[in-house]
Amino acid sequence: MSKVYEMDLAGRPLKVTVGKVAAQANGAVFIQYGDTTVLCTATASDKPREGIDFFPLSVEFEEKFYSVGKIPGGFNKREGKASENSILTARVIDRPMRPLFPKDYRNDVTLNNLVMSVDPECRPEITAMMGTAMATCISDIPFDGPCAMTQMGLVDGELIVNPSQEQWNKGDLQLTVASTKEKVIMIEAGANEIKEEKMIEAIYKAHDVNQTIIALIDKMVSEIGKEKHAYTSCAIPEEMFAKMKEIVPPEEMEKAVFTDVKQDREANMKVVTEKLEEAFADNEEWLAILGEAVYQYEKKTVRKMILKDHKRPDGRAIDQIRPLAAEVDLIPRVHGSAMFTRGQTQICDVVTLAPLSEVQKVDGLDANVTEKRYIHHYNFPSYSVGETKPSRGPGRREIGHGALAERALLPVLPSTEEFPYAIRAVSETFESNGSTSMASTCASCMSLMAAGVPLKKMVAGISCGLVTGDTDDDYIVLTDIQGLEDFFGDMDFKVTGTKDGITAIQMDIKIHGLTRPIVEEAIRRTREARFFIMDNCMSKAIAEPRKELSPYAPKIIQITIDPAKIGDVVGQRGKTINEIIDRTGCKIDINDEGAVSICGTDPVAMQEAKKMVETIVTDFEEGMILEGKVVSIKEFGAFIEFAPGKEGMVHISKIANERIDHVEDVLTLGDKVKAKCLGKDKMGRISFSIKDAQ
Repeated sequence: MSKVYEMDLAGRPLKVTVGKVAAQANGAVFIQYGDTTVLCTATASDKPREGIDFFPLSVEFEEKFYSVGKIPGGFNKREGKASENSILTARVIDRPMRPLFPKDYRNDVTLNNLVMSVDPECRPEITAMMGTAMATCISDIPFDGPCAMTQMGLVDGELIVNPSQEQWNKGDLQLTVASTKEKVIMIEAGANEIKEEKMIEAIYKAHDVNQTIIALIDKMVSEIGKEKHAYTSCAIPEEMFAKMKEIVPPEEMEKAVFTDVKQDREANMKVVTEKLEEAFADNEEWLAILGEAVYQYEKKTVRKMILKDHKRPDGRAIDQIRPLAAEVDLIPRVHGSAMFTRGQTQICDVVTLAPLSEVQKVDGLDANVTEKRYIHHYNFPSYSVGETKPSRGPGRREIGHGALAERALLPVLPSTEEFPYAIRAVSETFESNGSTSMASTCASCMSLMAAGVPLKKMVAGISCGLVTGDTDDDYIVLTDIQGLEDFFGDMDFKVTGTKDGITAIQMDIKIHGLTRPIVEEAIRRTREARFFIMDNCMSKAIAEPRKELSPYAPKIIQITIDPAKIGDVVGQRGKTINEIIDRTGCKIDINDEGAVSICGTDPVAMQEAKKMVETIVTDFEEGMILEGKVVSIKEFGAFIEFAPGKEGMVHISKIANERIDHVEDVLTLGDKVKAKCLGKDKMGRISFSIKDAQ
């Protein structure tokens, strides 16, 4: 028997139907926000997966093209692999949900979101986020909810709750906030240099809206929620921990962990593990979980050192940034390159410039976004962390990190009118020990400036961590967390921005939320750290964008023609424009407004292509003198080509001052000549004279 729940959310109807479809899932809701419809399901396996030391959660966001009345492109006509938007949406859903499942839960869980129709006024992403939380809360899967998510936009200085797709795309803020009843548990944002105070206001306005959604979920759980099922705990036995502390006392573990070199720490921990393996050689049950037990012991040690003793593993102060280094132009012949190093995290970024015809085409559910002009790709090879495994292409993490660094730079990029290029930045991770995405932001900013991209301002990024105690006011915020502090800490709060405001945020936590003082302190700390990085590192490597492009980068000349003349330049089936391209070696793009971009590396050839285009679109007028090439000789005269598809006829009597009997006596095919336009003859044809152009 189905049951319907309804409420008004940000001025639009929210309708949730339970029990009508997908009855075999552990939990399912058919959610409609406006006309946007998503089926959200939560399913779990009956038994834990053996041999793993993590919670196997999968989150899917399936974009169906029928939801926007489109048939997929390509030959297959079937949805293919998940789009970048699908992957990023799934990650945003995963991040607040994962910490609310039991830490010792090892059953496979899949949260699936099937987008079935899209109303441009109600974004499918936020609809799926709400539906996922609802489906999980009413299911029998152990989950410490409820939680809810809200998106905020900023249009003309006004905060908009759950903005429409158009407001989301064109506004100055794209903020997603997830909350429990008491605390914020996830923040994701792209912003056009939003002030820190305004960002905090938007975050907590979204948090307040989340409470209205949580009230609806509470009602659903109380009326139709299933009893949570029992599960096999994978927690480490306390007696095992006690025995480990006898064999490896806490002081010995602290000594093993307390070093600023990752490799030395790993070598120390290998010695500790071998000592415990020898001690537990006769206990197969404990040996099977020793890896996880050592991890937990190391985690407890690091957290105690930081929280109680205010000691970080590498000896830094709580607000101290690791040693910084930056340089540009380290890769020859590329259009722009830079390397940024922070401690044992090192990113090399390479920029490539291309004409606007090289923009990335986007085929998705948002009809307003069909192409990307700025593309940031991030690669994380195994050697960057001292491991060995084959490369299988970018995973969800790489796509997410690339998107964050891309979002960080978008607000400071020049317009296409100011800089008519498609831009690709690729961040190669040379070494990783914490927050490579923020290093990618710094490296890509410098690389873009080195390439001559006229960025409006410098952008830097940094991450803050957190270690909490037993009460809300017992915590320490850490500036510039390294890998160990990320693994064992409670938060990874990444913020990018200029000196005038925030451009992106990505906040992940492993606990059940952050208090407002923690959020405010993290935002303040990242602001101070960004300024320090820009002033003491980045600006010393390159202070401003270069005025000239690399000699290896394509140059672009832009002119504007009458849109009615576009057909003349293109020619029948592209014959005219292709001939210009073949003759000059330049690439030529024309948009519907008549903007012509001529791209090449040879300035002489580019000017020749420009001259050809301008000649084609220029109407012949009496007295005009043009230069052309003899392309045809007849008994009565010669035809002169002034540009591809643009010809004029010179009568034999107008070739030379003296009388000639044959055109061939004076002209040969291929000759370059100047000719003066004489206007129209008696038959209305345009005629030219070579002798009058002398």
